[in-house]
Amino acid sequence: MKTDPAATVRVKKRDTKYVIKSNIKKYSISIGRALLLFGLCFMIIQPLLIRFSTSLMVESDLYDSTIVLLPRNVTLDNYRIVGDLTNLPKSLINTLWTSLLVSLCQVVACTLVGYGFARYSFPLKKFWFACVVLLIIVPPQTIQTSLYVQFAAFDIFGIFKALTGAPINLRTSAVPYVLMSLTCMGLKDGLYIYMLRQYFKGIPKSLEEAAYVDGCNTMHTFVKIMLPDALPTIASCFLFSFVWQWTDLFYSRNFLSSYSIYSVQLSSIVSRMSRYFNNGSDAAVVVPNARQQQLIFVGVLICSVPLIILYIFTQRTFVESIAMSGSKE
Repeated sequence: MKTDPAATVRVKKRDTKYVIKSNIKKYSISIGRALLLFGLCFMIIQPLLIRFSTSLMVESDLYDSTIVLLPRNVTLDNYRIVGDLTNLPKSLINTLWTSLLVSLCQVVACTLVGYGFARYSFPLKKFWFACVVLLIIVPPQTIQTSLYVQFAAFDIFGIFKALTGAPINLRTSAVPYVLMSLTCMGLKDGLYIYMLRQYFKGIPKSLEEAAYVDGCNTMHTFVKIMLPDALPTIASCFLFSFVWQWTDLFYSRNFLSSYSIYSVQLSSIVSRMSRYFNNGSDAAVVVPNARQQQLIFVGVLICSVPLIILYIFTQRTFVESIAMSGSKE
């Protein structure tokens, strides 16, 4: 059977054109995606680079218009000054242990509540879940007065007043925050309950039924069957809780006033600058606005570094939880 050379040439040209068009389309999409990702990354990284560069400048470099990004005189003295102004070692340690404690309490309580909403029926279930949604929507500042009154004169059915003659003031301790976290009234607890409820609802009930047939009770099934599968989502809730608690001001100012918390120290750093730079004299020192902003930048960088390190070591678990939650819906 003879083939037409002209037809063969036309087929080859058509295939070549198709390959060229396909390659152009593929490379165009790749280049566009790369430019978009570069732009997004640049928007996130540029402020950090500018603040890091500013943190290394001496004060005279701040007023030099010829300096754009790279400092002419590099110094680390700004970090020492911020460390003195924020009581750095003590405040970071206090922030670390309070963030860990609160995050663990929130994760434990929200996991149990989220599993209960996903698997069990109980009276007024829809009403209580509506309360969870309200916990997400309503800002905590709306109940600030109620929280103050409740924990400034804390009592349970008049028991403490009967025993000691007066209610207990818990506002200067971490007890109120722990109690709120264990009762799912802490910072962003409604969001964690919702996330865990949605995850547990996506797990087939046949897994639990098989465990019940094998002789497992409810708690054993929850611990051995459900929790291992939910670890990525639980880890995500823990990360969210830790990050929000690390930078929290509202609850830290209300309940942790007797502790040196870094976010609280950083929020009031400007008020301590004039006393710090007066060199022991009684005269007030007016700190220039550029110098104030520079030291605030240094404090923000110090606050961000632990969170960046935490994300570097946990990004795999975080991304896995997002992928798993997306595949179940």
